[in-house]
Formats: sequence, C-alpha cells, structure tokens
Amino acid sequence: MYVKTAILLAGFAVSYTLLVFVDQTWWQGLLLAVLLGLSAAGIGFNIQHDGGHQAYSNHPWVNKLMAMTLELIGGSSHLWRWKHVVLHHTYVNITGHDTDIDLGLLARLTPHQRRLPYHRWQHLYLWPLYGLLAIKWQLLDDFRKLISGRISNQPFPGPKGRELVIFIAAKAIFFTMAFGIPLLFHSIGVVLLYYGVAGLVAGMALSVVFQVAHCVEEAEFPLPREETGRVEHAWAIHQAETTVDFARRSRVVAWLIGGLNFQIEHHLFPRLCHVNYPAISKLVEETCREFGIKYTEHRSFRAGLASHFRWLRRMGMPTTKSGETGAWPEAVDSKSAPRVRPARWSRRCWPRFSVKRTSRSSPGKA
Repeated sequence: MYVKTAILLAGFAVSYTLLVFVDQTWWQGLLLAVLLGLSAAGIGFNIQHDGGHQAYSNHPWVNKLMAMTLELIGGSSHLWRWKHVVLHHTYVNITGHDTDIDLGLLARLTPHQRRLPYHRWQHLYLWPLYGLLAIKWQLLDDFRKLISGRISNQPFPGPKGRELVIFIAAKAIFFTMAFGIPLLFHSIGVVLLYYGVAGLVAGMALSVVFQVAHCVEEAEFPLPREETGRVEHAWAIHQAETTVDFARRSRVVAWLIGGLNFQIEHHLFPRLCHVNYPAISKLVEETCREFGIKYTEHRSFRAGLASHFRWLRRMGMPTTKSGETGAWPEAVDSKSAPRVRPARWSRRCWPRFSVKRTSRSSPGKA
C-alpha cells in the first residue's frame, strides 16, 4: 500500500509540475491536465478513502494524514467524514438520510424522490454534469456546508479549533496551487481552462464509480416504516442489498479505483484496507448465498454503466397509476422523510465510527 501511495502521489506531483512549469503547447497542457485529474481521482479512491475510513493503517495518525490527502485535491476530510462515513455508510440508499444520493432538483436517483418534468431527460444530461462534482465541492459546497452547518438536509457539527484551522489553511494552499502559482506563468484563460479540464476528469471518475455501485437497477432503496421509523433488515443485510459489485475479476480496475469495485465487501468491512477485498469477496458471496441474502455484481464496469443509464431513464419516466413504469408513485420529501431509528439494527454489526452525538437533531452515533 505504501508503494502504491508513493506512485499515486508522485504521479500527481509530476503532472502538476510539468503542467505549470514545463508545458509549452496546448496539446501538452490538455494531456497533462487530464493526467492531473486522473491522479487526483486516484488519490481520492485509494489513499484518502482508506485513510478516511481508518483502514489505511493501524496507527490513527497515519490514517489522519492519509485522509488529509483530500485537502491536497481541494476537499475537506472533516466534511467528507460526516457526509460519507457517517451519513452514507449508516443510511445507505435511504431517501432523506443518505446525502450521497441526494442531487436536489437536478436529478431523481431513488423511487421515493419527487419527479420533475425535466427528469425525463436526466439519463442524457446528467453525465456531463457529473464532471462538475470536484469543482463544485472545491469552490462552493464545502463553504456552504461550513456556513449552514448542514449537509443536504442533515445537521452536523462543523469544524472547530484545530479542524477549522486545517480547513482554512488547506483551502488557502489549494487555491494557491490551483490558481496563484499557475497565474505567475500562464494567462488567466489558460489557467482556468486547465483547471476546468482536470476538475472535470476527476469529477467524472469519482461520480461514475459511486453511481455504478449504488444507483443501479439491482440495488435496493428501502424506507423506514412510518409507524416505527425502523428499517426492515439488519445492518449487514441492508449493506449487502443496497450495494452492487462490478468487475471483480479485473485487477486493473481494482488497482485504479482502490478496490471500490468490491462495494459490498467495503460496506460490510469499511475499516479493512481495500487491498484485502479480493481475498474475502468469494467468502462474502458464499455466505450471502448460504443465508439467502441478495448479492449482486456486474461482470464488467461497462455493464454497471449500462445499468445506471437504464436506472436514470427509469427514474425519469412519468408515473402511472399502476406504477408499471418503475417510477414509484410515492415520493418522500427529504424534509419530511421518516426518521430512521438505528436501534433496530444490531449494534454488534455496526461499524465503529468515532462519532459523538451532539444533539437530538444530529445524525447520531453509528
């Protein structure tokens, strides 16, 4: 893992250095910007993701350092921990609670979200917009979450003290690297162009890998019961049925995206380093089959993309009274979504997140 980390960080550093200080022609610049975006995505998939889940090392300080590589590519490890580790991994594919499946008015990703007329074309217009993910959280989302104290509709404790200092300093360093230093050697138009290309490439890679794992035809989108606020299945079953593996036999895919093609294994064992997922995947699958638990995989990344495309088209279709289109007639407003009561899920099965309950309105301890 340390060798892989060195390779990815070196690739990022070399791409950045050549783009800013050596680039002489437009085609060199575009190629290097693409490589820089791919390097940034690789850092996010492999280094930051494992560090953020405390899966990179047995030493907490090493995990913290690796998680902070997200600051290197313009994000916030503090905000990501709450958005992804707490809210997504606790409430996977639960409308109104999993903020990773909430794109607001832009798209309808679950059967329980409100459909708008233009969602009919979301399977076409959403793909290029996926590329804006990285640019959006670098320039807008992180600041909006910090000011509002909310991630989507969920409150969270914002960074304070040292965490706030890290947030401000990291943003300042990122903006210096992304705009300040390049402007000393290139025109503003060139800087914005190459920043946009790198950001679009990174955003597209990060977005599509997530969508292929969760927003596909085979994944479940359960809701808590209104009368109890509890989910039907135990935690482990819920994790397995709301995630989908893809391209498990491809070592290249596993290396490039940090084992996130083994999504079921990752959600069941989030604090296990991703290099171990291939070794346990067969055992996980056999155990699911033995106990009658749904275990789904797409044999290739392309098959996963096709399933996501069909799911977007299905969720954008008009609702019929019979519900035959697949666009379920019921819709859940995120503000009025039934509150999930995690007590239904056995705490012996829950991943141990080091999160403290701050108030009744907080997402709670996972």
